[in-house]
Amino acid sequence: MPATIARADARIHAFKLDKPVGGSGVAAVDVLLVELTDSDGATGLGFSYVLGGGANAVLAAAQDQVAKYAAGQQLIPPQALWRKVASGFNRTGLGPNVIALAALDVAMWDLWAKRQNLPLYAAMGGAARAVDVYGSGSFNATQSPQEAVASALPQVERGLRALKPRVKGARSDAALLEAVRKAVPDHVHLITDANEKCDLASARWLLACARDQGLLFVEEPMPAYAIEGYRTLAAAEPGLVASGEHLQGAHSFQPFIAERLVNTIQPDLAMVGGLTPVLDMCAVASSFDIALSPHFLPGLFVHVACASTCVQWIEEFPLLEPMFDGWPETDGQGRMTGRAIPGHGLTLAI
Repeated sequence: MPATIARADARIHAFKLDKPVGGSGVAAVDVLLVELTDSDGATGLGFSYVLGGGANAVLAAAQDQVAKYAAGQQLIPPQALWRKVASGFNRTGLGPNVIALAALDVAMWDLWAKRQNLPLYAAMGGAARAVDVYGSGSFNATQSPQEAVASALPQVERGLRALKPRVKGARSDAALLEAVRKAVPDHVHLITDANEKCDLASARWLLACARDQGLLFVEEPMPAYAIEGYRTLAAAEPGLVASGEHLQGAHSFQPFIAERLVNTIQPDLAMVGGLTPVLDMCAVASSFDIALSPHFLPGLFVHVACASTCVQWIEEFPLLEPMFDGWPETDGQGRMTGRAIPGHGLTLAI
């Protein structure tokens, strides 16, 4: 008899941070947890999130999804389940629906891999490899050049091969980037993140400054919806822009990829709807020779990196890590490898 999903639950955990972090100053995260158990006793754990709190609509969507498409249903591959659930969004849109689907999708991938007794990366068709990690979490846009250097040096000592200080989209950014560039070894790459703070004029100036300092890319120089601005930037400073963490749904990335407006796309797990669409985007990005570097959660996305070589960097931005046990760690060379245990290897610590 084919296996079925015997139990499917969804709940919200309100996760409060010790202090605001990142360029957006996030101080709280509503984490959606989905837990599945199949008729053979195998389990799957998935999660998604709403940065800043307020996930009641997401929880309602998740409870509807697990009731309609998971509980009591025959077990099918994660990609098939994702398409089945997403096909119902044509009337209600993405919004909370796709954020909820992300948690169900991660849980299904975990369950699917465990049933095969495979690490998640192997269930995705990949093989273990060490993936470069860049440091992001200790930087914020209020730092002075000296404070940014002080944040950078411990990460260099840990072996990280790239760092991402944050900028304001102001003239003072030049001094900050120059100070960090001078303070770290030549083999360490620099990236920067403007968190959508620039208009077109200041974005063009920032990209020129970044090119002078040899940066790999400038993340989110302008709001994600400013597509004409990104076209102008791509023409003026080709190959220097990354964006994507605020784009919802994989289709939103189409012009950025097809028109080569960026050199790196940065999907967010919750905003695109889970691991399945990120894997799909890897295939598309690869065909255009565009890199994919997911938004935070390196210990989960390392599995995607093992399944697609278009993922060359994963981002160390500690946020949800205290909620789970089993995260893989970076080695002394600033790289991370997925743990060789069934599933994604994460368990709840709360």
